[in-house]
Amino acid sequence: MREKGRLVLSFLRSRIDFFYPLFRKMVSLQFYRYGAVGSISLVFDWVLYFVIFHFLLEKNNLEFSFITISSHIATLGIKFPIALLFGFVLQKYITFSSSEVPGKTQLFRYALLVLFNLIFSYFGLKLCVEYFLIYPTPSNMIVSVLTIFISYFSQKHFTFKTTIS
Repeated sequence: MREKGRLVLSFLRSRIDFFYPLFRKMVSLQFYRYGAVGSISLVFDWVLYFVIFHFLLEKNNLEFSFITISSHIATLGIKFPIALLFGFVLQKYITFSSSEVPGKTQLFRYALLVLFNLIFSYFGLKLCVEYFLIYPTPSNMIVSVLTIFISYFSQKHFTFKTTIS
């Protein structure tokens, strides 16, 4: 099974790298891969959300004896760990494959970074929309761009750093 996984990741990396010459003058290969993997992860996240919401939960609330969770929030809760692991695997094996940090440590750091990004996005949107009075969509775009750069450098120098200190 591991060999098949490596073959799939190697195939995916070669397809991503095929288009790199178009961007070579603008960004490094690692940053290009980071963007490509992030885009793939985002589309996967959207598709997974759609499938869980429409076909697994069938737009119904998730009911327990003590609480009812709305379908859109339940979908978020179900898809979040799957999407997190998917993104982690792609970043680990495609973008930051030369990291010497142990895998469990990488996963923990990756999850921390995702949590930080969620909190940063929340407060960034609140600040842009409520204090700077910028419309929500451009605010989201501003916060997303900041998050992308913060995430890249955090992952490069913390989550997937290449030397163990």
